Amino acid sequence: MTKLLEKAFKKASRLPDVEQDLLAKWLLEELESERKWERLFAESEDVLDRLADEALEAHRKGKTGPFGDTRGGVTGVG
Repeated sequence: MTKLLEKAFKKASRLPDVEQDLLAKWLLEELESERKWERLFAESEDVLDRLADEALEAHRKGKTGPFGDTRGGVTGVG
């Protein structure tokens, strides 16, 4: 455990039990949420690669323009 985390836990240990439980619940939820996003991002890498390839191909074909410009057929790519 890092010194900073140890300091934070030491201060948190002085809080009333109800506040300690709220802090612990929040921290556990945050850690789980972070793991979830990391997992979802890892699972979506292939999709993101494909979308990036499609965007680059559209740009090479001149189908893109400044963001919001719909004249090229594809918006927001470029």
